[in-house]
Amino acid sequence: MDNNKNILAYGALFIVCIVWGTTYFAIRIGVETFPPFLFAAIRQVIAGGTLLLGLKLTGNLNMNKSDFLYQSVPGVLMVALGNGVIGWCERYISSGLAALILSLIPVFVVVISYLFGFDRRKPHLLIIVGLILGCLGITLIFKDNLKDIANPEYFMGMLIAFGACLAWASGSVFAKYKIPNSKNVLQNAALQLLSGGIALFVFSAFLDDYTELKTVTSSSIWALVYLIIVGSIIAYSAFVYALKHLPIGISSLYAYINPFIAIMLGFLFLNEKLTGITLWALVATLSGVYCVNSGYQKMAKK
Repeated sequence: MDNNKNILAYGALFIVCIVWGTTYFAIRIGVETFPPFLFAAIRQVIAGGTLLLGLKLTGNLNMNKSDFLYQSVPGVLMVALGNGVIGWCERYISSGLAALILSLIPVFVVVISYLFGFDRRKPHLLIIVGLILGCLGITLIFKDNLKDIANPEYFMGMLIAFGACLAWASGSVFAKYKIPNSKNVLQNAALQLLSGGIALFVFSAFLDDYTELKTVTSSSIWALVYLIIVGSIIAYSAFVYALKHLPIGISSLYAYINPFIAIMLGFLFLNEKLTGITLWALVATLSGVYCVNSGYQKMAKK
């Protein structure tokens, strides 16, 4: 039985590694003709609502007002400000660059946890090395895009992507240290998706141009359907299953694979540039994330 669970868990992890790497590609296609905040809002509200309905039908829904309020904080930070703004970013920067910047989230988590006093333990040497490599990755990202930074919209797209990194990391830290422990992981995820989606509808009301809806293509619609069903519902459920049955170090392997898939898909199908500096930035960034995760695992064993 355990062997079967392990096989299923590795299968679930494989799904996460592949699917979450394709979401940047799908977002880029979707927001070409669809208002970006509305696009993200519809995705997250439908995904969150579907998960809540599934929990209700299976008798696994047990929530009150405080649950929604607690989960709405990481929901707004991670789903709205972290993930939701990526669609807007990808109108001005490549999907591969967005994925590369977002891969720095674990590095941001370490810094925020330390600066705000949530984790003041003496960091392992690997964590320090990881932070240095992360900074190197950021430097290479800017170096590789010096010509494009002169374009205000491109520069703003990069800054917003880094801001999304900060927001997602902040939401992760809040969820870990400020929200009471709950075993109902899927319910937490559903509430975060729903609250984040509601916030995105508010953003959309002020920032989107709804005249674009007149020219929405079938490609954008299919990208939205893919992101709702495969990117959110299936992949997130697979991630929760993998996280439950595999060591956290193994279940986090998707963080190293997603940016590579996103960069290659952008290069092959969206004519996005792929330079030597981009590849070195990818190596530095993912090496930094690996060192940070390894350092935390070694500290946890002490």
